[in-house]
Amino acid sequence: MSDPMNVLAPEHRRLRIGDAWRDAASGATFAVEDPATGKTIAEVADADVVDGLAALDVASKAMAQWAATPPRKRSELLTATYRALTERSEEVARLITLEMGKPLAEARGEVAYGAEFFRWFAEEAVRVEGRYNTAPAGGYRILTAPKPVGPCVFVTPWNFPLAMGARKIAPALAAGCTTITKPAGQTPLTMLLLARVMEEVGVPPGVVNVVTTKRAGEVVSALLADRRTRKLSFTGSTEVGRVLLRQAADNVLRTSMELGGNAALIVCADADMDVALDGAMVAKMRNIGQSCIAANRIYVEEPVREEFTARFAERMGALSVGHGLDDGVDVGALIDEASATTIEELVADAVDRGARVLVGGERPDGPGHFYPPTVLVDVPEDARMLEAEIFGPVAPIISFTSDDEVMAKANDTEYGLVGYIFTRDLQRALRFTEGLQTGMLGINRGLISDPSAPFGGVKQSGIGKEGSHEGILEYLDLTYAAIDLP
Repeated sequence: MSDPMNVLAPEHRRLRIGDAWRDAASGATFAVEDPATGKTIAEVADADVVDGLAALDVASKAMAQWAATPPRKRSELLTATYRALTERSEEVARLITLEMGKPLAEARGEVAYGAEFFRWFAEEAVRVEGRYNTAPAGGYRILTAPKPVGPCVFVTPWNFPLAMGARKIAPALAAGCTTITKPAGQTPLTMLLLARVMEEVGVPPGVVNVVTTKRAGEVVSALLADRRTRKLSFTGSTEVGRVLLRQAADNVLRTSMELGGNAALIVCADADMDVALDGAMVAKMRNIGQSCIAANRIYVEEPVREEFTARFAERMGALSVGHGLDDGVDVGALIDEASATTIEELVADAVDRGARVLVGGERPDGPGHFYPPTVLVDVPEDARMLEAEIFGPVAPIISFTSDDEVMAKANDTEYGLVGYIFTRDLQRALRFTEGLQTGMLGINRGLISDPSAPFGGVKQSGIGKEGSHEGILEYLDLTYAAIDLP
C-alpha cells in the first residue's frame, strides 16, 4: 500500500499565506492522527493571531486584482482545479481516509463531490448578471450591478475535509472574492493539499489562503474583528455557530451558516420497502453517520415496523468495520475519542431508559476510535439521542400511527436542516413537503447533496444556501444606481 502522506510534501504542511508556505510565527506545530490507529501521521503549523492577520493582509491586497480578473479567467482556473482533483482522485481520497477515517470508497465519492463544486461554479462565474430597466414612473433608469463582497473567512469541519471547503471556496472565487480558510484541527491535511493543487493550476497568490491552528477561537475572533473581513461562512455545530454570529454582528458581516441537524426519516406503510431500506442505509450510514444530514431519528409506520426493523438491523449488522484503507471495509473509525465516548453515552442513556439494542451497541477492543453500526428499538421520547445530533452509526427506530403524529414529532426540535420521507402516495409526499419544517427534503431518496441544488436549513440549522445558483449570490453585494434619463 502506498503511503498517502507522500502526496503532501513536508514543506506543504505549513501555512499557505500569499505566495509562500510558511511556519507559524511562533514556530508551534500540532499533531494530526489517524483515527483508526491513534498514531500521529503528520505535524502541521499551529497558527496564532499574528498568522491569521498576515493571511488577511495578503487576501485584502489581492482582492482588487482578483475582483477585476475577467470572469472567464476565473472560470478557467476553477475548471482546472476540477480537472486536477479528478485526475488525482485516488491520492486525495487516500489522504482523506488517513486523516478522517472514512472508508476509501466513500473518500473517492467525496473527491468527486468536492471537485464538482469547482466545475459547477466555473459555469456560474460567467453568468453573474445585473439589470437595466426603465423606472415604472419614467424619467430615469434603474441599474443594478453585482460586486464581490470582499475577503471571506471560512471555518470548515472535519467530516468532509475536501467537499466542505470546496463548497465555500469555489463560489467565492467565482464571484471574485479572496479567501482565508481555517480547516478543522483534526483534518487540516486535505485542505492544505487543495491549496497546493490550486497553486499548481495557477490561482494567483493571496486568493486562497489556509491557516491551520489548534487555537481556532482566538484566530477566528481576530479575523472577524478586523474590518477588512467582509464575509464569514461556517459549517459546524449550532452551538459554535451562535458564538460566531455574535462576533460577526460587530462588523455586520455577511454570513452563511450550515449548522446542526436532527433529521427525521419517515417510512410510511405504503412505501416501497426496498427503496426505503436502501435510502435509510444511505441516510444513516453515509460518512459513518458523521454528517449533519444523517438520519437521526427513524420513524416507521406501525403496519411495516416489524418488517422494516428486522431487515434494517440485518443490513446494519452485516457491515464490516475496520481501517478505511483496508479492502472490504464498510465502516471506518470515528474522528476521535470524544466522538466515540459521546455515542457510547447516548446509547447507554437510551438503554437505561428502556431501549433495546438489536445489533451493535458495544465498542470493540483494540486501538482506534471505532463504534459498530447499532440499531435500537423501544426508544423512549425522553432519550437524549432523539434530541442530540448523534453523529455516528447509531439508528433509533420509533413507530408511528398517523401522519399528524409523526409530523409533530419530526418538527419538535430546534433544528430544521433536512427530512426524509418514503411513500408511494404523491399527495402524502406533498403534504410532508409542506408540513415538515426543514430546508431540504429527500423523497424516496436517502442522498440529497448535489452541487447544483441549494443546500441549507431553517430554524437553528443555519442561514443562507450553498451550492446551486443561490450559492454564488451569497458572495455578491448588489449596487443600485438611479440614472437620470428623461
